[in-house]
Amino acid sequence: MLPILNIIAATTFAAALSSRAMEPVLPLVADSFGVTVATAASLSAVVAFTFAIVQPILGAAADMFGKARLMIACLILLGAANIVGAMATSFEMLFLSRVLCGMAAGGTFPIAFGLTSDLVPTAQRQVALGRVLAGAMTGNLLGATAAGVIGDFLGWRGVLAVLGAIMVIASVAVFLGFRRGGVTSPRSGVSLKSLKDGYRTILKNPNARVVFIAVFIEGICVLGLLPFVAAFLFELGETRASIPGVVIAAFAVGGLLYTASVSRMLPRFGVNGLMVGGAIVVALQFVVVAIGPRWEIQAICFLLMGWGFYSLHGSLQVFSSDLAPEARASALSLHAFCFFMGQAVGPILYGFALSHAGKIPTLIISAVVILVLGIVAARLLHQKPAEMADI
Repeated sequence: MLPILNIIAATTFAAALSSRAMEPVLPLVADSFGVTVATAASLSAVVAFTFAIVQPILGAAADMFGKARLMIACLILLGAANIVGAMATSFEMLFLSRVLCGMAAGGTFPIAFGLTSDLVPTAQRQVALGRVLAGAMTGNLLGATAAGVIGDFLGWRGVLAVLGAIMVIASVAVFLGFRRGGVTSPRSGVSLKSLKDGYRTILKNPNARVVFIAVFIEGICVLGLLPFVAAFLFELGETRASIPGVVIAAFAVGGLLYTASVSRMLPRFGVNGLMVGGAIVVALQFVVVAIGPRWEIQAICFLLMGWGFYSLHGSLQVFSSDLAPEARASALSLHAFCFFMGQAVGPILYGFALSHAGKIPTLIISAVVILVLGIVAARLLHQKPAEMADI
């Protein structure tokens, strides 16, 4: 595997550190500015929302100016935004800094997957994307944990100051790594017309609608469930705040297990086989969680759910990366836009369904939807002959 992939993975790791860093210290922020915790929670929501809505713009910018250059610029912006947030004198100023963090993160993750897809042929791409994903997953896991520890000693301002310093150092290291790897050269011959043609090529590809609808539904059914884990456990009498964190972290660990095992699974099952297998695993975990076992069992379920989810999602990502090779960043940004929109809609739909139908019917329906999604996507998505020859 190319050494430059380690630099790309380091980029996603650094950016992911910042994505969930505010969540453990939201009560401290609320106390500092005299707002409610619910109001402070908007600092997390705005990052995800901004991340999603900037995708079409940043995808086009990456295709026009170069993916590596945009990623470096976004890391610098991420560092500056965190430092500004650490010095915020009002909640509104802190909120604006988190908007900038969402924009910067939006120009890092999908673009990193696009750059990886440019460098790696189809046959090895899912394994390479898994390595980059591992960087992001590790950053997510460590970000929230480290933020809690730093917050205990330095407060929420200390969390943002440390993150800002890390981002500045990371941007310099990534720039040097990318320059050594020869991926920072500006693109030539890219115009607004070619970008328009790229989007037209993406949307004309019959795989596009299937992939984008599939990741939207994924975001609703799987990621939309996570905010309700604490409530499910509370119903079972588990009142410790740390336990939902452990259960949700198990989902991320399952994602890491996927990245470690995909190189062995792919030759045996193929991309489409991983989609079906991943959907089956996720559906089974929904059924078990619906029954309401002890938290230890649910942690195992979410670990398996993470493995199954990323088996399905990673396979869909491979198809997104080949919708339009000349506009790959745009395609993967649209992929991310649909996925995060699903993640935003999911909690709303789950909240309505849980209050009107109850937990068991809601989760059984989600299980059926995910199972059907995996089977239908595997039947409808087909790689081009040239790509199949690579595999």
